Amino acid sequence: MFTPVKSSKRTIIRSLSILGLALSLGACGGGSSDAPDTATTTPDSGSEGSTTALNPPLEGNVSLTGAGASFPAPLYQNWFVQLNKAVPELQVNYQSVGSGAGVEQFTAGTVDFGASDVAMTDEEIAQIDRGVILLPMTAGSIVMAYNLPGVEGLKLSREAYVGIFRGEITNWNDPAIAEVNPDIDLPDQPITVVHRSDGSGTTGVFTMHLSSISDEWETTIGQGKSVEWPTNKGKFIGGKGNEGVTASIQQNEGAIGYIEYGYAKQNNIPVAELENASGNYIVPTEETASATLDAVTLPENLRAFITDPEGDNSYPIVTYTWMLAYEEYEDPQTAIAMETMIQYGLTEGQEQSKQLGYVPLPPSVREKVAEAADVISPDYDIEVE
Repeated sequence: MFTPVKSSKRTIIRSLSILGLALSLGACGGGSSDAPDTATTTPDSGSEGSTTALNPPLEGNVSLTGAGASFPAPLYQNWFVQLNKAVPELQVNYQSVGSGAGVEQFTAGTVDFGASDVAMTDEEIAQIDRGVILLPMTAGSIVMAYNLPGVEGLKLSREAYVGIFRGEITNWNDPAIAEVNPDIDLPDQPITVVHRSDGSGTTGVFTMHLSSISDEWETTIGQGKSVEWPTNKGKFIGGKGNEGVTASIQQNEGAIGYIEYGYAKQNNIPVAELENASGNYIVPTEETASATLDAVTLPENLRAFITDPEGDNSYPIVTYTWMLAYEEYEDPQTAIAMETMIQYGLTEGQEQSKQLGYVPLPPSVREKVAEAADVISPDYDIEVE
C-alpha cells in the first residue's frame, strides 16, 4: 500500500477566517465572493512609528488591483485596510481567487500585481514583456485540519497522511493511524478528504511535499496546482480556496483537509501533528514554522521551495508565498503606489503576521525583498530599517 519514504530532497528549498471581512471588502473591495462568513477581529496594526515613514509623492488618489492566492489573503486584506488608514489616498483591492487564477490574470496584465504560493517558473516569466519581480512577502504552514469531535492531539505518520490523500486509508481507526495514537479512541468512521477544487498554490506546495517523501505519490498522482485526486478509492470533496476547504471541513464530521495554518487557528479547528524528516511529531505553530525557515537560505532570485526540511523541530510543510510585481509600470503614480504598498508589507505588515497565523520574514529576507522591489519606481525609495 505504501512504499518507504524517500530521503529528503535537500537541494530544493513553501486562512483563517477572512479577517474583518466586511471591513476588508468595504475598504478594499477585496476578497472572494464565496468566502464563508467567519470574520474575526482585525488585529492591531502594530506601532505607529513605521507608518509615519510612509510619505509617497502621490498626486491624488491611486488605486491598485491584485488577485491570486487565498493562502495570504487574510493577511493581505488586513494590510491594505491598515495601509489605507496610513495613506488615505492609496487604496488596494485584492481578490482571493487562487494562485492559478492569480498568475493567469497577472500574465494577462489585467491586474497591477498577482500572488501565488508557488513562484512563477522561468517559462511563465518569459511570457511577460514588462518583466517580473517575485517577492516573498510572508510565509506559513500548510496544516491537516480535521473534524473529529472529542479527538485532540491526533498524530499522523508519513505513511498515514500519504495513505489518506491517496485514498488507500479510508477509515479513522485504520491501523496506520491507530498505532501512533494509542491513547486516542479513534472512531470507526469513514474519512472524508477535502481538497482544493481550483488551481491552487497551496495544492502545489502540498503535493510537492508528498512527492518528495513518497515515490508512490510521485509516480501515481504527482505535484501541481491541480492534480487528479483518487476519487474512486475513497470519499473526496472539493472546496474553492482555503476559505472553501475550511468551510467543508467544518461542515463534514470525519473530514480532513489541507489549509493554511491561520485559517485553522482563527476557526479553532484541530490540526494533526505531522511526522517530520527526523521522525518527530511536530505541532504546527509560528515557532515550528520559523524553525523551518531558519534552515533555508533564500537565493538571489528569491525562489525557495521547502519540500522536506531538516531539523528536529521543523514542521514539514512550510512555504513562502510570493507577490508578483512587474518591473515596469506605464503610470509613474502606479509605480510609486506599488513600492509604498510593498514597504508597508515589509515593515508594519510583518508586525501583524504572527497575530494572524503567519511567519514574519527574517530581517535579512526583508532587506533582499526591498532591494529587489526598489527598482519599480525611481521616485520612491523603500526603507525597511
